[in-house]
Amino acid sequence: MMKEYGLKATRTQLAMAFLFSLSATAALAADVEVKDAWIRGTVTGQQATGAFLEITSKSDAALVGAASPAAAVSEIHEMKMDGGIMKMRAVTRLELPAGKPVQLAPGGYHVMLMKLKQPLKKGESIPLTLQVEGPDKTVQTIEVQAEVRDLTASGSSASEHSKH
Repeated sequence: MMKEYGLKATRTQLAMAFLFSLSATAALAADVEVKDAWIRGTVTGQQATGAFLEITSKSDAALVGAASPAAAVSEIHEMKMDGGIMKMRAVTRLELPAGKPVQLAPGGYHVMLMKLKQPLKKGESIPLTLQVEGPDKTVQTIEVQAEVRDLTASGSSASEHSKH
């Protein structure tokens, strides 16, 4: 009888630990809001495109990675002027200051999707997984669906939304 009780207690403890880890994940995910996620459409043969969105965290956090089944490689990139030349480079983290929306937009920070597996057509919905590091240094994932917009899309203006 004692062994059975011990086994049940262990299962209960494991179940509680699992539920706690899920609630911690849900808590971080609830603390991060992603708006207006979209991806620029591509043409046949094009191997890369950008994903854009607005992300806000209730507490200090950092975007530390991204992934999508549409691309073999996904990286966080920064575009900025350097000596009169626009340069793009991968960054390992993008700080998300508490309560301040961070824009990932054309001409700035964005998620670069490379080695695309197929062309991305306007109107499709593509899964995008964001990896966010919380204040306690744990990394959680946030799943979003990104709408594929026209190849010439440049932002999320009201006029662009009316084109859909």
